Amino acid sequence: MFGQASIAVLALLPFSLAQVSEGFEKGWDQAAWPTYAADCSQGGKVTLDTSQAYSGKNSMRVDGAGGYCGHIFFGTSKVPSGDVYVRAYVKASKALTDSHVSFITMPDSAQGSKKHLRIGGQSKILMYNRESDDATLPDLSPQGIATSTALPTGKWQCFEYHLGTDGTVETWLNDKVVAGLTSIKGVANANAAQWQRSSVKPKVTAINFGWESYGGDTNTFWYDDIIISGTRVGCNATAA
Repeated sequence: MFGQASIAVLALLPFSLAQVSEGFEKGWDQAAWPTYAADCSQGGKVTLDTSQAYSGKNSMRVDGAGGYCGHIFFGTSKVPSGDVYVRAYVKASKALTDSHVSFITMPDSAQGSKKHLRIGGQSKILMYNRESDDATLPDLSPQGIATSTALPTGKWQCFEYHLGTDGTVETWLNDKVVAGLTSIKGVANANAAQWQRSSVKPKVTAINFGWESYGGDTNTFWYDDIIISGTRVGCNATAA
């Protein structure tokens, strides 16, 4: 059952645009939300956590191990065919470090077979990473780093992003635009030069939440109240 706020928000949209609304209050449906680990998986773990949540009583917990094969995710392939908007409440137990990590990974057919668009961190800030050419958004220069932000720890954060069919990328943290995680089609961005050199327009086929480390970093992340839609729903929309 949808909550009342969810009904009010999603009723404004064509059904095809509201692909997913999940708060895990009925548990973890592993058929709808299978685990995902490309190539290998050693040590990472996904569980339903009944001890804490952003809302209700349940959330999804990911204990990510160090090194690439310590990665583990859970996710869905119910992705809108046009613009993609994702809203998730996220809580991290440890701060992002200088090492490269991801907490959302998306197979991206625009990049080619087995290539991913990734959201995570490096240089202690949030960033995007395109696997096919290893480009980052923002550029990891002092100026680029300053346009992004750290991911606060120990408390639930409302994390949202938009992938446009024209290649636009937009990101919000607690309803605030993150300038460094923004790349608008046709708008030059001095801190996205590396990202904008490519003509790739993301076409993601699944959205997976978890942990992947390309060094030795470990972390525990929680995810709750996930909504995937063809239009932005904001932080106040309630998931099922």
